[in-house]
Amino acid sequence: MEIAEATVERWDDVQTVFGTRGGAHHCQCQRIRLGDRAWWYMPAEERAHELREQLDPPPDAPTFGALLGYVDGEPAGWVAVAPRTTFVRYRGSQVPWAGRHEDKDDDGVWAVTCFAVRAGYRKRGLMYELAAAAVEHARTRGAQAVEGYPIVPDPGQQITWGEVNVGTPGPFAAAGLTEVSRPTKRRRVMRLDL
Repeated sequence: MEIAEATVERWDDVQTVFGTRGGAHHCQCQRIRLGDRAWWYMPAEERAHELREQLDPPPDAPTFGALLGYVDGEPAGWVAVAPRTTFVRYRGSQVPWAGRHEDKDDDGVWAVTCFAVRAGYRKRGLMYELAAAAVEHARTRGAQAVEGYPIVPDPGQQITWGEVNVGTPGPFAAAGLTEVSRPTKRRRVMRLDL
């Protein structure tokens, strides 16, 4: 897989990965960034507009990070990674805070929040490569730590692709993150101090 930074110049590739229906298309990687209240009432077209603006920030804008993965030149995957402070949903959620005493305003901690793998490219292990690229992206931009908040299914439970957009523990572990807490029955907090 070849990795490239997601920019407005790659907008068509972003939308190719997200597809024309389903969770990634509907969300446009905005739910965790905007928070449930703002996201819930916003039409998908407006979410796409928000994302497009995030991919073309003015020089003084907060850091936005997302990467695209290409397989044989075709856009196949997406991963969002940015300072944890940019994700409104996590500020009011028990993920990642339950049982931890973290500074919610620490820009040095980055979060890998969202994966999307294009239909036709799933079940090939692309999430592993995307997670590793996200960690390296955060490292090169000065992150002091990287966290992920994967979902863990109950034994025998199938997880829909829409739920697994936050990742599963395997790709995070392969990228060097280790579990630091279990805020809910199905969610983990994984972290790598850089």
